[in-house]
Amino acid sequence: MKKISRDDIKKRGFGRFVKSFGYSLDGLIYAYKYEQSMLIHVIATIGVITANILLNISPTEWLITFIAIGMVLAAELINTAIEAVVDLVTLEIHPLAKIAKDCGSAATFVLALMAGVIGFVIYIPHILDIVGVLCIAAL
Repeated sequence: MKKISRDDIKKRGFGRFVKSFGYSLDGLIYAYKYEQSMLIHVIATIGVITANILLNISPTEWLITFIAIGMVLAAELINTAIEAVVDLVTLEIHPLAKIAKDCGSAATFVLALMAGVIGFVIYIPHILDIVGVLCIAAL
């Protein structure tokens, strides 16, 4: 069997560049199909985009919410990759495997919590404005 060098695998060029998008899409599709957390994050993303539209937030607030969304989705993909690599190495329940999987999950959890805090900071003033207008209109 011919041994393939890393240099052969990592050749550069437009074709390789285009193929890399396909590989990325494969990763997104896998995570969406098989990772329950990714589905939850996608649903949350749809909710955030809807709230952004309904609350008529500023371009800066759009940017901040998209950065938060991107970080959470990226963390979930990294967590999925960590879990796959750990499972590739061992399917046994091993303390180090548990640490790797738990820490990957915790990273996603921390970013999701921070995204929630960002949402509250951005949305609460808009919601309070709407409530204030409704209260004044009711008088």
